[in-house]
Amino acid sequence: MNRSPLSRATAPSPTFSPLYRQIKELILKSLEAGEWQPGDAIPSESELAVRFNVSQGTVRKAIDEMAAENLLVRRQGKGTFVATHSDPRSFFRFLRLIPNEGELQPSKSVPLECGRAKAGADVARMLGLEPGAPIIIMRRLLKFGEEAVVFDEIYLPGELFQDLSLDILKQSDKSLYDLFESRYGVRMIRAEERLRAVAAEGVAAELLHVEEGKPLLLVERVAFTYGNKPVEWRRGFYDTRNFHYFNELA
Repeated sequence: MNRSPLSRATAPSPTFSPLYRQIKELILKSLEAGEWQPGDAIPSESELAVRFNVSQGTVRKAIDEMAAENLLVRRQGKGTFVATHSDPRSFFRFLRLIPNEGELQPSKSVPLECGRAKAGADVARMLGLEPGAPIIIMRRLLKFGEEAVVFDEIYLPGELFQDLSLDILKQSDKSLYDLFESRYGVRMIRAEERLRAVAAEGVAAELLHVEEGKPLLLVERVAFTYGNKPVEWRRGFYDTRNFHYFNELA
């Protein structure tokens, strides 16, 4: 008698989902468990079909959906790989700034602060923590060429980034998400953003060289890792005098 793919893993959910979605969930569980690390090749479609006792077409459909969600990357003639933030192309998946004229200049992250605190009500709610839980607060500037364009305030669960410090941030030559992935094993796989206009004030106005009261774009982001777990709350103040926020809808 054939065994269903779920009989080899977790108990079936009482709610129905198509078979390829069940296979997708099993692959996700393997990614979350660290069976395949970012940048690693995953088994072939035929190997996964045998493993889960389903057709190769079912596996292909699951992988197609995961590739569309930037969880996996297909490489012609080489196979399918776990997506990684070390791939330069992933940088612009989470940053949608485009210059009004000319080409985008090389970016540079300038860490300003990194310290420990206890989660207040807002941070606890956004990160799914108990009030008073340990968190890390970091602030940084993002420059393009010599122009400061984004001032970020970033809140992280302290238990996931235990030794993160200003020195580590300054010594790293990686993007933030690449650092989080390679040093702490925390991979950001999706994010939710809310955008609104605010008046420049205080530190943001000073660091971005904008007169107080002038408009800035505030981008609030919650980033999630596997299991739909929130692992970052970010408040980014964008100077859009020479840049605009670009998002392609399909």
